[in-house]
Amino acid sequence: MDIAQARTFLEIVKTGSFVSAASNLNLTQTAVSARIRVLEDELNQPLFVRGKTGARLTPAGEQFFRFATTMVQTWERARKSVALPQGRETVVTVGAEFNLWDPFLRNWLVWMRENCPEFVVSARIDDARQLIERVQEGVLDIAIVYLAPQRPGLIVELLYEDKLVMARATSSDGKPPSHPEDHIRIDWGDAFAASHQAAFPDQPNPAISISYGPLALDYILALGGSGYFRKSFVQRYIDSGKLELVPGSPEFSYSAYVVHSTSADTALMDRIRVGLRTASPKASS
Repeated sequence: MDIAQARTFLEIVKTGSFVSAASNLNLTQTAVSARIRVLEDELNQPLFVRGKTGARLTPAGEQFFRFATTMVQTWERARKSVALPQGRETVVTVGAEFNLWDPFLRNWLVWMRENCPEFVVSARIDDARQLIERVQEGVLDIAIVYLAPQRPGLIVELLYEDKLVMARATSSDGKPPSHPEDHIRIDWGDAFAASHQAAFPDQPNPAISISYGPLALDYILALGGSGYFRKSFVQRYIDSGKLELVPGSPEFSYSAYVVHSTSADTALMDRIRVGLRTASPKASS
């Protein structure tokens, strides 16, 4: 078998459909079916049961899943290691959600530079769904995300516990205190939106909605107003007096998780884990 067959197999497992897998891989459904047929012939076992609702794994397919995952991840690591610069030992690939780059991912990159100079580091910013898929595909070693789902072949570890708190610009510069209509809605996902609606059922629709927390913070610091932010991110502004917590406002849990493959190199993960713990906001609080 080849890596293309393993990738095709994993894409069908991920999407639950030959049709969706073909679309994602930019192949025809006939080509996807042919790859799986060849793979099943080589293994002498059926891997999928196909039905009207999609495709599900047979017992043999479930057994093959972890081997296919390991094969793809090993290939990705081998491909990257061949091109390593002189003096470097391995490649570490990490991804984080948009709202985790500052300060967490930045601090981790600094820690890696100072403590693991023998590693080549590749970092990317993306949404949680894309990052977790990249871990499953072996393109990423680890992903740091919020609200990580449980999926076959993945380990989800709590990195640190954080909260979403309502903060507002201080009025010490003579500006009037913010009013409910000055509240900025920030997109922290469906779970937060539901909790926020339950906590503030009578709050009017905001005049401004922003999907990116740091941009919303820049706006509030410049023009005033309030919004929900990660406490670890705004604590420095609270300490400096630029922001203040809104008294009596509810706080919502918003913890960060590390996601990696069950087949990840244990020694490598142990080394990375030290840096992640050191760079987490709780380490400096």
